[in-house]
Amino acid sequence: MMLAAICHHASFAFSARVGGAAVFENVGLIAKHGDERVAKTLQNLCSYLSDLHVNIFLDARNAKSLPNFQLTSADRETLAKSCDLVIIIGGDGTFLSAARSLGPHDARLLGINLGRLGFLTDISPADMNQHLGEIFAGNFTVEKRFLLRATIMRGGERVIAEDALNDVVVHKWNIARLIEFETYVDARLVNSQRSDGLIVSTPTGSTAYALSGGGPVLCPTLEAVVLVPICPHTLSSRPIVVDAGSRIEIVMGKGAPAEAQLTCDGQTTLELEPGDRICIRKRDGYLNLIHPASYDYYATLRTKLHWGKEL
Repeated sequence: MMLAAICHHASFAFSARVGGAAVFENVGLIAKHGDERVAKTLQNLCSYLSDLHVNIFLDARNAKSLPNFQLTSADRETLAKSCDLVIIIGGDGTFLSAARSLGPHDARLLGINLGRLGFLTDISPADMNQHLGEIFAGNFTVEKRFLLRATIMRGGERVIAEDALNDVVVHKWNIARLIEFETYVDARLVNSQRSDGLIVSTPTGSTAYALSGGGPVLCPTLEAVVLVPICPHTLSSRPIVVDAGSRIEIVMGKGAPAEAQLTCDGQTTLELEPGDRICIRKRDGYLNLIHPASYDYYATLRTKLHWGKEL
């Protein structure tokens, strides 16, 4: 079936069969590159989905490395617009990459975990068929997550804008020396800082780099953003949580070369210059994370962070 034939399904949240059971009719697949475990999991997944008589579409970035699957391929924008559900096979890194490209279209995402922590990809390959059966029968929950958009302004002109699901990080690079910058929230000065950098994190990212920097764990559905300093020179500098609708600006010092970078989700890196202004806002729209009905965020925290484990 050609991809053009499914474009009229683009607005579906899910389809309904007679009897009330929900089913996703058009399913996109995105898999981690260069992982030998992907082929086996993808084969099992395709076999299961074929038995459900759904239309399957493979991310064009995977099509060349997985030619044996003989699936119709599509770019990510088309997957987001035309598929009722996009299943991501890999770790949280694969999920983050997909989320940034699918996010502008309010996509519905489900993660199969081939990674380590698996905060975002919460279904294991061993339990995949069981959970998919529940989800395709309409027994699932939807969790909305927002992304951040970071824009670099230089000399009053926009240089580039990038999205992040986890975090936007301003940090030093290539030198063991602190960087200097000012932080503003809604045009009000928060502080002037000398440190290794600053993490601006969504609730989704609060269990990632921000957590290792001493930030709080935020419930993922909160409309909030946390600012976490990285090794600040001032001992009184602490993380601060602000409303997600706030306009956050980081202004690099104008003195010596900044020797600093902007990184989004640990995957996209941009070099900064003295005087650059980094404007960070909540991006329009949401990602819709699909979870099995039994999903429990606090159980995930206990498992992944070893809470309550005897020392």
